[in-house]
Amino acid sequence: MNDFNRSCDAPVTSAQALLLERTGLLEGDASPEEVVVAYHERTKHHFHRYAAAQGYMDWATQPDPFRRYAGADLIRLPLPKAGRPLPYWQLYASATVPPAPLSLESVSLFFRYALSLTAWKQVGETRWPLRANPSSGNLHPTEGYAVLPAIDGLGDTAAVYHYAPKEHALERRALLDAKRWAELVAPFPEGSFLVGLSSVHWREAWKYGERAFRYCQHDVGHALASLRIAAAALGWRLLLLDGVSNSTLSSLLGLDRDEDFAAAEREEAELLVLIASDFPMPLATESKPLTAHGAGVLWQGRANALSPEHSIAWPVIDEIAQATRCCESSPIQEDFSGFPSEDQLFGTPVCQGLLSAEKAILGRRSAVAMDSSTAISRAVFFRMLARLIPTQGQRSMPWDAIPWRPRIHLGLFVHRVDGLAPGLYALARDPEKVETLKAVMGSEFGWQRVPHCPPGLPLYLLQEGDCRALASTVSCGQEIAGDGAFSLAMIADYRDSLATYGAAFYRNLFWEAGMVGQLLYLEAEEAGIRATGIGCYFDDPVHTAFGIVSREWQSFYHFTVGAPVEDGRLSTLPAYNVEEERKD
Repeated sequence: MNDFNRSCDAPVTSAQALLLERTGLLEGDASPEEVVVAYHERTKHHFHRYAAAQGYMDWATQPDPFRRYAGADLIRLPLPKAGRPLPYWQLYASATVPPAPLSLESVSLFFRYALSLTAWKQVGETRWPLRANPSSGNLHPTEGYAVLPAIDGLGDTAAVYHYAPKEHALERRALLDAKRWAELVAPFPEGSFLVGLSSVHWREAWKYGERAFRYCQHDVGHALASLRIAAAALGWRLLLLDGVSNSTLSSLLGLDRDEDFAAAEREEAELLVLIASDFPMPLATESKPLTAHGAGVLWQGRANALSPEHSIAWPVIDEIAQATRCCESSPIQEDFSGFPSEDQLFGTPVCQGLLSAEKAILGRRSAVAMDSSTAISRAVFFRMLARLIPTQGQRSMPWDAIPWRPRIHLGLFVHRVDGLAPGLYALARDPEKVETLKAVMGSEFGWQRVPHCPPGLPLYLLQEGDCRALASTVSCGQEIAGDGAFSLAMIADYRDSLATYGAAFYRNLFWEAGMVGQLLYLEAEEAGIRATGIGCYFDDPVHTAFGIVSREWQSFYHFTVGAPVEDGRLSTLPAYNVEEERKD
């Protein structure tokens, strides 16, 4: 993801200093929804001030990007052999990929594609890793866990594991006896296992201050899409278990254990997914909900401290985390029958491409600059946007992983797409929201259906014109937003989402935005170009650009896509030393 320097390196203004002195979002008995609204308004960037951050880089307290549990058994996963021929396009044709048996090798491939290191970058004596799941500022607040059955080469009993990406290994945190494992998987199909994600807020707050909670949630969305895509590569399905509470998840993963985090930064439980070769939809789990671990589970390992000290505390992040924690609830079930078919979105099914799935997933990079000249074809542009729309029936990968209808829609700044006029465009990711978006956005817009657009793609031209300067200006002045083929703002159906699903859904909106971003990353790779997420943008000026006056709709993420300018100073090194792996 693009390094959002403007949000962290700008001097602290007097307005920011006042914010830093405040310790709470709201006084009194505010509802969780009111806390969410207060946080979102407080952490907006404005032309006259940025959201509160430290204002400089305190390198002495820079957090370790790798969490480890001292004393936990470390099981190294065998590195998958490079060159797997599965085409990238076949990830979206899940029925054509035979399900892999659950084994040490398939678990290794799953984590390799989902959360592993993909390369090391080096300039001079400085070296840093890249990962399959992108992250704000490459800070990687997201941690991955798995609850797996007994597997040859991994363990004789079921266990809770933490994934260690630097070693491509699983740390065994707890052993589960047969009774506990049977209780956990009772609601699920045979051969299922669970994967959980958590966030270390400090990793983002160290650089981005109060806005860090937003970026942590973006990264959870990136990782969720990465998990779904990795599962697709193995012929598996994945479903977000949205009715599981944060407290239950925290207990399942051992994140609520004070004794294991005595001197270490805590992790916030985020989400839990079920993975299996197949399962019925909807998945009926209400009769036997997932339960927290009992006292009989034996845990091992102590979390490492990521920084020697914390130079500043951000209590607002703790408050928004508390307000958005999910309680046990019935899973969301919504109707997708009115969504377009694959044929309506793509015309003819996509059955060819440039890359293998492996090259797209492990070769994904965030562009740091665009060349300001390369155009993309109209067909490539349409295909990239079509991937972002759920379809009828299965609703298409990765959108089959989440149960709610799209709440994120796109306001596009089109700069260089052959056959399309430059200007502002809108994509309604839920076809039933077109009229709502027309009412929300400025009345001066034309809403012309884009010529030659597939019939199932709700893409509209709002206004012709050169919008490169506008795109850069509202993205904190970052030229990359105007130098690509197109950029976009992800506009969320915000207040209605909170009213419908509650304050906890604030996280889900960012997750959905992150999933959109991860698909754009991979689609750009497949098209031979690059993409970059932009978390630094001026919130309200973005709304003004699209004529949005109501506070009911808010921008949640920005993205830019185009031809990259490579930095010749950087060297690229392998993610893992294969020779050392063979010696082990």
